[in-house]
Amino acid sequence: MKKVFVFISLAVVVLTISYCSASKKAAKTPVKLNYETNVKAVVEANCSPCHIPAKGGRKLALDTYAAVNKNIDDMLRRIQLNPGERGFMPDKRPKLSDSTINVFKQWKTDGLLEK
Repeated sequence: MKKVFVFISLAVVVLTISYCSASKKAAKTPVKLNYETNVKAVVEANCSPCHIPAKGGRKLALDTYAAVNKNIDDMLRRIQLNPGERGFMPDKRPKLSDSTINVFKQWKTDGLLEK
């Protein structure tokens, strides 16, 4: 009887420990990027003043969610070009970092969420 009690106690301890460690390892749902939180600031920092009318820009306006959403494919194509290639953006500036370009790519992959 004593052996059964020890075995059951040991089994309960093992199950409890394995359950606790498994819950700590639970996969977190990745946060999806959205325009307001992630993309808007990147556009303002890298496409201004040329594409921001409020700052004197006279090129294609990219100052709203609708405008960026509508033009995301062309924007992605152009920011991935190398300086000197026709259509490269941002014009007269260094190429955007891979992490900055990935913000646009991930936003598109995540479904072009506004908020």
